[in-house]
Amino acid sequence: MPDAPTGQLDIAILLPCYNEAPTIAAVVRGFREALPGARIHVYDNNSTDGTALQAMLAGAQVMRERRQGKGHVVRRMFADIEADIYVMADGDGTYAPRDAEELIRTLLTECADMVVGTRRGVHADAGRQGHAAGNRLFNVLYRTIFGSDFTDIFSGYRAFSRRFVKSFPAVSAGFEIETEMSVHASRLKLPVCEIELDYGRRPEGSHSKLSTFRDGAKILWMFAMLMKETRPFAFFGLISSAFMAASLVFMVPVLLAYFQTGLVERMPTWVFSLVLMLISFLIFTAGLILDSVSRARAEQLRIHYMNLPQRSTASEPRSRDLPAGRGNTGKSAA
Repeated sequence: MPDAPTGQLDIAILLPCYNEAPTIAAVVRGFREALPGARIHVYDNNSTDGTALQAMLAGAQVMRERRQGKGHVVRRMFADIEADIYVMADGDGTYAPRDAEELIRTLLTECADMVVGTRRGVHADAGRQGHAAGNRLFNVLYRTIFGSDFTDIFSGYRAFSRRFVKSFPAVSAGFEIETEMSVHASRLKLPVCEIELDYGRRPEGSHSKLSTFRDGAKILWMFAMLMKETRPFAFFGLISSAFMAASLVFMVPVLLAYFQTGLVERMPTWVFSLVLMLISFLIFTAGLILDSVSRARAEQLRIHYMNLPQRSTASEPRSRDLPAGRGNTGKSAA
């Protein structure tokens, strides 16, 4: 991505919102002060507390997405908005607008496609111990399955290049969308960075929309689906191994009795163990075939990503100079 002054870039601030009336006006004003030239887009997701009105009065461009869920909102924003750089944040005031310039500068200096603002102190401010434990568990699980590119996959404060936004399929419906973004970057081996940022507390009157168990189950299901789609050999290999282990549990006693007596004394058990072994081989074969299909799909996604222009068609050629400011603290992950 060519370097350019933030004042000459077409920057879009994306704020998905659901019942954030107590905070959204302050968030919009904060981004207007931090990035005066940026366009601020608030997408209201069926709020009932006047969020859209507060955002409009604060100077944001407001749209409505009627399908409930953050994933639906992000998919709509990415499809609708044309820009050179996108900054996505939450409307609850937990992310500092002044940090947006650092995210953009890191995106430019590292020539990255996504910069994630990891949340300093998120476990202390998770509100409930279930949220904090879930954050740690899912981040460890992500690094085990998909790689070590990210340390905070649930951060909602991110900066994106245009090529990332326009190549991201966005199939998730809810809060799993951040996980899908991370897997997309890891799968295509896109250049990504992380920088550690302060994570604020919600003000009085603002409440988290997350449900520890319901949303945790959705995220766990998304992990399984993404693993099936991106690492089918490992996914089906685990299932195949489980069937093989069950087959051996039933098969070994029958074989031991056969070697001792020369007779198959438990024919139904023997037949059942063979069926389990056959299923194991079939699943393993399916995993091999789907792994080849997955690799072909990843190659097609990569080619599509490479063919996308780095800038919006409405943008003019711009300078390569960088703004003066805080030094780059990005930790390159690719």
